[in-house]
Amino acid sequence: MTQHLFVTIVTSTAVAANNRGEGDGSTLSTLQKITRDNDQYTTVSAEAIRWGLREYFQHNNEAATNRTFDPDTDKYSFKDESFSAQDYIDDDLFGYMDAKKGSDNKDATTKRRGALEISRAISLDPYWGDIAFGSKGGEKGKTSIHQTEVHCTAYQYSIALTPEHLKDPARVALALDAIAAVRHVGGNHSRFLYDFHPESIVIRVTDDPSPWIMDSFKRLGDAVGCPKLLRLVEVGDVAADELIVAGEIADTPYGEKLDQLGVKVYRGVKAAIAQAKSQLNVAQPT
Repeated sequence: MTQHLFVTIVTSTAVAANNRGEGDGSTLSTLQKITRDNDQYTTVSAEAIRWGLREYFQHNNEAATNRTFDPDTDKYSFKDESFSAQDYIDDDLFGYMDAKKGSDNKDATTKRRGALEISRAISLDPYWGDIAFGSKGGEKGKTSIHQTEVHCTAYQYSIALTPEHLKDPARVALALDAIAAVRHVGGNHSRFLYDFHPESIVIRVTDDPSPWIMDSFKRLGDAVGCPKLLRLVEVGDVAADELIVAGEIADTPYGEKLDQLGVKVYRGVKAAIAQAKSQLNVAQPT
């Protein structure tokens, strides 16, 4: 049967602030938001997370990466503008599209849908409108003041990947490594430093094509819990032996209960990723 990998990540709590839109007299909303349960939450796009993953591969698998970013010129470059999912890990995981016309003026677009699916990241905490003010270059004046929206929160997002959809299924292991090492997310001038590595993580290796584990985490007081995930295991909708849970959640009552139900629970995220790799029916990358 076809094997699928699903992962839900919750980051550590930090201050998010996207500087895009700052300028003289700017009143632009700099954090994207979504309404949920009659509250407003901030969100980070899937494309911004892909940017962070691409950056990881550029610095750790550069020979196998097609698209690279030069921060000095603020430009991307390609080793092969005809693209190759066979040769390049980013073309394989994230896909590509080269929109162009042929000599006969017919559509000659070449494209590949990315095998790695990524959800939007949603804050665990509602956004209450915190704003930081500053001035351009330290100047004082009506037109020099700008404002930046800031949100102290953790973010939750999920990924889905079917190894057999990759030209090289062994790359699924490299994708897991990247998820554990994202330094920041964003793109172009709108980058901001926010550690997107998993503080807690749920990994599911299964032949079930539906993730079930999205939105597993929830803010409970000052801590983070996973009541939804616990219920799914208790009622048998998700088999305990398909799950790997790790990070700070392991040191909570939820981690203890999941362990008692037969879920593999690790205190360390890297240990959980190593376990997930061992459960995937693919060769390890060389």
